[in-house]
Amino acid sequence: MVTGRFAPSPTGPLHLGNLRTALLAWLQARAAGGRFLLRFEDLDTGRVRGAAYQSTRDDLHWLGLDWDAEHRQSERLDLYAAALTRLDTYPCTCSRREIQAGIQASAGAPHGTEAVYSGLCLDPAHRQPGRPAALRWRVPDETVCVTDCWTGDELCQNLRREVGDFVVQRGDGVYAYHLAVVVDDFEMGVTDVLRGADLWEATPRQVALQQTLGFPTPRYWHVPLLTDYRGERLAKRGGAPSVQSLRTGGADPAALRAELARSLGWALGETASLQKLLQRFARTT
Repeated sequence: MVTGRFAPSPTGPLHLGNLRTALLAWLQARAAGGRFLLRFEDLDTGRVRGAAYQSTRDDLHWLGLDWDAEHRQSERLDLYAAALTRLDTYPCTCSRREIQAGIQASAGAPHGTEAVYSGLCLDPAHRQPGRPAALRWRVPDETVCVTDCWTGDELCQNLRREVGDFVVQRGDGVYAYHLAVVVDDFEMGVTDVLRGADLWEATPRQVALQQTLGFPTPRYWHVPLLTDYRGERLAKRGGAPSVQSLRTGGADPAALRAELARSLGWALGETASLQKLLQRFARTT
């Protein structure tokens, strides 16, 4: 069965960009007659705000969305620990400055838009005793390709050359995003991951983790980010209006659904029902 998910970090109120992603993920799953999950990605406990769990639920319900199950990553640490033991990792005590110096000294870096870790801590002589040690995954020297279901684009990366060994557990013990989402998507039976286009470049490393751990790869859908009048992506830190303020201020959810649809070029009138949006999504895909 098709299973989709919305996976917010409960670090504050949802903004409209979050809400549009949630709506599209819900539409993708429901249009296929599938299940939809809500997963709170709350591993970084220092940034979590307790009120954000309920405000997120309230915002989603207000827009008309429902879900079949709810999960919290903070309650699933044993699963990430088990997966970590199956990866070829090594401790890394490098500071950001040392990593940057290693990158500058590397003859082959950088190759893409992201700085490539030089592998400095592969040599135990470069590890600093007494410093907190992150764990890096020794990535395979192979090219991983993934096709996006929203755009049809294909992205291929040689992980060794273009990504480098990346962190799967931080120095403070927190499991890294890439490891946690790969484990969760497998354990929850997620078949389709719809999320923002800002995560597109990271997809091959998640596919590589899936292949190494023997997990199936879901279909990926990367939707364009919602931007403000300056063309900049909406974000909490940039002062984007919260959904909570619209909800408590008396906004009409049907009108907001239509506005979110217009941001994708879908002209559905001044208001939009979920049924109308489901029909429109089905024609798009």
